Amino acid sequence: MMYIIVYDITDDGIRNKVADFLKKKGLSRIQYSVFVGDLTSSQLNDVESGLYLLIKGVKIEEGERLNIIIIPLTQTQFNQRIVIGKEYRESEEGNIIW
Repeated sequence: MMYIIVYDITDDGIRNKVADFLKKKGLSRIQYSVFVGDLTSSQLNDVESGLYLLIKGVKIEEGERLNIIIIPLTQTQFNQRIVIGKEYRESEEGNIIW
C-alpha cells in the first residue's frame, strides 16, 4: 500500500533526522515535509516504530510543533494527484527519484 507521510516539526535537528530516516527507509520526498512510498505492513510498522523512537522524550516548548501524520492511499489515488505549479523532484547522487 502507498503511504504519504507528512510532518510539521519546528526543531531543525529533529526534522532533519526524520527526513533522513524516511529516505533511508526508501520513501521519496515529494515536498519539503512530505514523503511517499509503497510499504508492506511490516515496513510500515518499522517506519512507525522508528519515528516514535526519534521523537520519544522530546520536550515541546510553547510555540513549537512536532507532529507526524501517516496517510494510506492506493496507487490509483496517488496517480490521480493534481499538482499546481512545478512538481518537486529531489535528486540523489545525480538521479531523479521520481
